This record gives sequence, C-alpha cells and structure tokens, in this order.
Amino acid sequence: MKFKQDMNTIYIGYDKREHVAYEVLKFSIEIRASQPVRIIPIKKESVIKNGMFRRESNKIDGQEFDEIDGKPFSTDFSFTRFLVPHLNLYRGMALFMDCDMYCRTDITELFELCKDSYYPVWAVHHKYEPKKGIKMNNKIQEPYKRKNWSSLMMFNCNHHYLDNLSIDNINTKSGRWLHGFNWLPDEEADIGQIPEEWNWLDGHSPIELDAKIAHFTTGGPWFKDWAPRGELEGKYAVKWCNDARWLQMKGIIDRDKDYLIS
Repeated sequence: MKFKQDMNTIYIGYDKREHVAYEVLKFSIEIRASQPVRIIPIKKESVIKNGMFRRESNKIDGQEFDEIDGKPFSTDFSFTRFLVPHLNLYRGMALFMDCDMYCRTDITELFELCKDSYYPVWAVHHKYEPKKGIKMNNKIQEPYKRKNWSSLMMFNCNHHYLDNLSIDNINTKSGRWLHGFNWLPDEEADIGQIPEEWNWLDGHSPIELDAKIAHFTTGGPWFKDWAPRGELEGKYAVKWCNDARWLQMKGIIDRDKDYLIS
C-alpha cells in the first residue's frame, strides 16, 4: 500500500448495521473539505482476513462480549480503531472517527491544528462519566476512564510511542487498556487536547457550543425509533437527514428509507 503523504487521511469505524451513518459522514467530510482527503472505512472482516485482527467475542442476547476481558462492546470497530497507525504504515498524520458523527466544517482545519506536533495522539478531553446502563441500539453502556476520548483521535503515526499499539497488544490487551490510552507512558501528558466542538457529544457537550463535528452517541436518524434529545441535537439531526436524502437521490444509500426529521 502506497499513500501520498500530502493528502489528509481519515479512517472511519465501519459497522454494516450503520452503513448509512458511514456514507453520510463520508459525504459531510468530502463536501466541506478545502483540501483533498482520503477516507478509508475500517471493516472488521478485512482486517481479520489480513491477519491484523484476531480478537474473539461471544454474543449473548444480542450483546457482544469481548473474550479478553469479558466486557461488553457495541460496534465492529470498538477495537479495530487502534489499528490506524499500522494501517497508515506508521507514517504521517491520520484521523480516526466513529461513524456516528456528522462533520459541519472543513476537516482540513483539524489537521492544521494538530500538525507539527510532538504529541503521539490528539483527542477531545471529555469529562464524561455516564452510568452503567443501556445506550444506543439497546447496547450495554460500560463506563471506563476517558470515555469517548477514543471516538475521535488524530494519530501522529510515526511517533515511537505508538509502537505500543502493536498487532499483538491490540489483540491481547483489555479494552480498558486500549480506550484508556494506557499504551502511552504518561496518558494525560502525552495526549494533545482538541477543542470540544470537534467532538460535540449529544446530551453532554454545552448547548451553546457550535459543533464542528456532532457526535450522536445515543444513536441517530439511521436507527428506527430514535428521536433527538433537545433542540440543538435536533438541529444537527435535520442537517444529517438533508444529506441522507441527497445520497438517496444519488442512489448511494437505500431509497426506501424515510428520514423524517424536519
């Protein structure tokens, strides 16, 4: 695999159950980007086939549980996100994003913010501590340190600290070790801080904060029976639905699905 180093590269966590969310996020990035951008979905079946991912899980009553630590997880990209430095050949900057996001601005600004950094990784330092319970799509909410920090990460892929994100560690370490950034010598000091508007969490981030990237952590318009909580979340959902309708017209996503938020 050979990449042009002058192109901003974004890896999006992919889950076939959220294919529409992936397509809308991809479109929302591309339509607003002022510079060329390369967008790559991280598909679990592909990284398994290539020998990069071998974690096993068990499904109980529709909920996946990781065999390494026995903890529940929600999506196919819960662990594969940490393969980004490897997928990017440990070179250059690369952004990871959960698919349940919507980009409202030029993503080039985020790459500019993080360029020429000595940090191995950047993230929004959310002070987010949800209680254990049920979250999107009836999945178990599992609290852990630095919750949602790993939902958007800018990697400085050639930084030597990222050697700890080896294939073996990604496949054998606990979810808390990975999502808690314990692969860094000093987690707090080694994580660059991205302003919160770049990962605006529904139901958590300040309503007066104008989101650059809205993150539908409770689900989104692509899930049946989902409804926005509050005016601001609804505003972002309307814009998401407008883009979804455009992609329907182009035949990129299912034409028969109704996105009714207006």
